[in-house]
Amino acid sequence: MTVDKILKKYSDELETLVFDHFTSETALAIGQSIIDTARNNKYKIAVDISRFNHQLFHYSFDGTTPDKDLWIYRKKNVTLHFYTSSIYMAYKLKHDNTTLTEKYGLSNEKYSATGGAVPIVVKNIGVIGAITITGLTPEQDHDLVVSAIRNYLKDLE
Repeated sequence: MTVDKILKKYSDELETLVFDHFTSETALAIGQSIIDTARNNKYKIAVDISRFNHQLFHYSFDGTTPDKDLWIYRKKNVTLHFYTSSIYMAYKLKHDNTTLTEKYGLSNEKYSATGGAVPIVVKNIGVIGAITITGLTPEQDHDLVVSAIRNYLKDLE
């Protein structure tokens, strides 16, 4: 798949991941879903769900290290800065043959355009936070977040 098609896929995907509202209970349900999936697959991940810079949910599996929290911080910063998924920005930078530092002046210490952070988008409001996973490949991190959001939204139907 070309980078252009990948960018379109990730852009279109975000349009389907919209909440009517997002509460602490929503974060708990999605966080628990992610943990259950990770346990079933023996993934060693860390997950964070934050709304307006307020951490609503955080869990790190045994066997993870504190650097996972730094990865969460950096991925989440990309999503909150650009209002899109961190994997979308990774491919956008690849497409443009540039980096966050070169194009936007953002430091690698605070930002990382790699998959795993997905914006929390609420209808008629916009981006209010991010759900972030780290510990797998960038694509797996991203897909695990997207799957948990889709399952949650589907259960509401």
